[in-house]
Amino acid sequence: MEHKLELLKRKKLAVLAVIIIAVAFALFGIKRESRAKTEQQTTRPALTVTIELPDTRNWPQRISSTGNVQAWQEAVIGSEVSGLRLAELNVNVGDMVRKGQVLARFNDDTVALDLEQQQAALEEAKARYEQVQAKAESSAKLREAGMISNLENIQNQTNAQIAKAQMQAAEARAKLQKLKLDYTKVRAPDDGIISSRTATVGAVIQTGNEMFRYIRRNQVEWRAEVPEATLPSIRVGQKVRLRTALGDDIDGRVSRISPVVDTQSRNGSVFVELNAINRLRPGMFAQGDFELGHSKALTVAQNAVVIRDGYSYVFRVGDDDHVTQVKVKTGRQQDGRIEIEEGLDARVRVVTAGAGFLSEGDLVRVADADAGKKTVR
Repeated sequence: MEHKLELLKRKKLAVLAVIIIAVAFALFGIKRESRAKTEQQTTRPALTVTIELPDTRNWPQRISSTGNVQAWQEAVIGSEVSGLRLAELNVNVGDMVRKGQVLARFNDDTVALDLEQQQAALEEAKARYEQVQAKAESSAKLREAGMISNLENIQNQTNAQIAKAQMQAAEARAKLQKLKLDYTKVRAPDDGIISSRTATVGAVIQTGNEMFRYIRRNQVEWRAEVPEATLPSIRVGQKVRLRTALGDDIDGRVSRISPVVDTQSRNGSVFVELNAINRLRPGMFAQGDFELGHSKALTVAQNAVVIRDGYSYVFRVGDDDHVTQVKVKTGRQQDGRIEIEEGLDARVRVVTAGAGFLSEGDLVRVADADAGKKTVR
């Protein structure tokens, strides 16, 4: 009986050993298959890409800035008479005016009457002067003949001088009154466009009170805020390309540069005279580029640059067709290309199409085997 139990125990152990060996072989096969799949995946290209060599080009050198459009000169038109009622307003905000055009008129009845009175007084003074002057001339002849005394002759000459001074004073008062009558018509001192109007018909306006504001010659300019570090590079007469919120591109030139720098912002003001002003209004915001000439630029296709975590990268393709992520510093952009200022050699191959889908160390398939063999210009 014991012998049978011993045989049964040995059989169970043998079956268990066979099962363990079978499981071990199965696990080894699965691991071997998984390793084969992994090796196959690591040797398979992640993506088919196109590549190129960086290209050196001669590009315009610019300084970009921002600022507001403002009136070239905004003049104030005020009243030059006092105590008169405003009778007419001939223009409103937005109206174009010409030099000498009548913008408003005051009631001039009393001024006209005063002018008539002054002109009558002038005529009286002229008549008195002519009378006294004739007497003085006669007195001088009589004195030469010894028919009157020297004292009497001096008195007659003095009366003539006094009469002349009184006539000139009356003439000045008449001119002043005529000028006041002219001031009852408010005229535009220059061509321009009315930007504001504060006058009201019927109001009695005092001398110097503002009635209108207008933009002289309908001319505006762009005031750019330029950092102090780049301010020395800008010169009067340089060309400027302006871009507005309306999508317009406007040409201009630097007309003047402020001699001071703001102590808070560390910016200096540069004033740009604009050529086209049809759609520009004072107060509008605009961006612009100051053209400083041309310089060499190492460029790549714009889609070769990938932005990740706020930094710019390109993917360099090695001789083994594995890619390396390279951090670069970018600059100017033009014609679908972007300047690489730092981080890239001109002789390395970089990925253009497909760069956004790559990671460090990926194996790639180059679509054009001859790509990147061109000579850099």
